[in-house]
Amino acid sequence: MIYLFRTYEHTKNTRKYEKIMNDQKQCHFCTSNIRIINYKDPDALKKFLSPQAKILPRKHTNLCAKHQRNLATAIKRARFLALLPYIAN
Repeated sequence: MIYLFRTYEHTKNTRKYEKIMNDQKQCHFCTSNIRIINYKDPDALKKFLSPQAKILPRKHTNLCAKHQRNLATAIKRARFLALLPYIAN
């Protein structure tokens, strides 16, 4: 009896997990088939910055790990070239 209860709970949690995974948004760069993030386009990079000019985390940007790392590198390069601010005005 206990064994059946555990398997029921396991399938219940698995369904909940599958629902959460299906509801997650896809990476913007993966769905748009963008291979290289261009640091020379500050308008596109500003979407991934907070009002304080901080880089937003993956939870908010819905990017995959690979593109989040490339985005951070592109933003840092754009900041170095003064295309993006280091801090908000």
